[in-house]
Amino acid sequence: MDTLANVRICRAPRETRPHRKEDVMARPVSRMLAIGLLVLSLTQYAFTDDATLRPSQQTALAAVDAHSDTVKSVNQSIWNYAEVGLQEQQSSRLLIQHLQKNGFTVKAGVTGMPTAFVASYGSGKPVIGILAEYDALPGMSQQVAPQRQPATTGKPGHACGHSGLGAGALGAALAVKEAIAKHQLPGTIRLYGTPAEETVIGKVYMALDQQFDDLDVCLHWHPSTRNEAKAGSSKALVSAKFTFRGTPAHASVSPESGRSALDAVELMNIGANYMREHLKEDARIHYVVVNGGGAPNVVPPEATVWYYCRADSHRDVEYNFRWLQDIARGAEKMTRTKLTVQIDTDCHEIIPNAPLAALIYDNLVKVGAPRFTADEQFFARRLQEPLAAQFGTQFTRAIDERIHRIQPNPKPGKGSTDVGDISWRVPTGGLSTTCFVAQSPGHSWQNVASIGSSIGEKGILFASKVLALTTLDLLENPQQVSAARQDFSTRTEKLKYFSFIPEGQPVPTKIR
Repeated sequence: MDTLANVRICRAPRETRPHRKEDVMARPVSRMLAIGLLVLSLTQYAFTDDATLRPSQQTALAAVDAHSDTVKSVNQSIWNYAEVGLQEQQSSRLLIQHLQKNGFTVKAGVTGMPTAFVASYGSGKPVIGILAEYDALPGMSQQVAPQRQPATTGKPGHACGHSGLGAGALGAALAVKEAIAKHQLPGTIRLYGTPAEETVIGKVYMALDQQFDDLDVCLHWHPSTRNEAKAGSSKALVSAKFTFRGTPAHASVSPESGRSALDAVELMNIGANYMREHLKEDARIHYVVVNGGGAPNVVPPEATVWYYCRADSHRDVEYNFRWLQDIARGAEKMTRTKLTVQIDTDCHEIIPNAPLAALIYDNLVKVGAPRFTADEQFFARRLQEPLAAQFGTQFTRAIDERIHRIQPNPKPGKGSTDVGDISWRVPTGGLSTTCFVAQSPGHSWQNVASIGSSIGEKGILFASKVLALTTLDLLENPQQVSAARQDFSTRTEKLKYFSFIPEGQPVPTKIR
């Protein structure tokens, strides 16, 4: 495979309750409104002109419709499981069961992660990958309700919509499989089960394990507040834990006999906060103290601070993170403590692909965005009310039904994703679909409610169809793959891939 020919690889040395879905249509309506809603439900998707679709694509769209109950059921199940990263046992198992039932060959537990898998169907070239995620966020449990109402207080919830992401990817894979089988198409479809995206771990380690290197193209999608093909980049990120070890002592009787690890953490944080003054505008440094000692009258013998270091380019992350390490070593010297640094992950910015973005946009338009009912719009407005009350946000729409055009030279996104590391190895293209209410903040309880509702379900099935059509375009049209590979080669010609993850380091077994 020659897609890695332009990217030089460099690694750091070794040392360094279940709840039923609340139907938002459940409110009583008048007879005339009920009739109106019935008519609207029949036109919830813009009609696709079959004349513009090849027989294989018509098969795929019909397959998504046939599997729609399964896709929605999988979303609901994973939504209820709400498992955090690296612990997605039930979610991963459910996806694998459906894939095996439908004829996929599945390798489970790849790259040393019990909840990672690779499912394949077909044979030969081209090989097209689709990414699935299914991890939840801690403390974000929420019912499908228009007010903050945890399903189980303190438990995780799908505030990033990954229950739908995994289900939508499954729907696409099943549809492509049926098209390959019915029309005897050459090539291979793969569905990658990738854990722990929220802490950008799964795909990074799978990429380092070369799980994606023989792909011709990789496709991904994400629930969002809008429908669009992804044509921009993201932020690179290093996640690391700095642990200082000192000497315990009675904080009042014999403080001179102690060395405070917490002092070191605080001094490091002070240094990092002054460092912020001199970073580029796109850089982000944020942290949380995960261990600061046990009692005020004991000099803390151990303390840990967890940092994220981000920037639009990995090159800048490298510079900033080395600076941050220098600050940590300074804190170590000032407090006479001992420092250890654990690099949990190191993800790169997404390398966009213009031909793939254009192809995906065309298929968004071909399928046509879903339309939302009056009751769904009303539910969305209810979800927006707390945001308007607290932040004064003005919402021009309840739900964004538009398909947004690709903008020339889009600004990089402000978030990070481990999809980036795949895009440094193979041509990668993505999309988002409207599964959340308009202008909903990322990682909010509103998103948990949306993805568990019929609003989320419509966006999930839309994504399944667009992914399936795009995959079939790539399987059946070699020139599409060639264009994507040429764009990839041009963008990666002068790049050097470096990772702070020490060579041979195993995947973390837990995040916290």
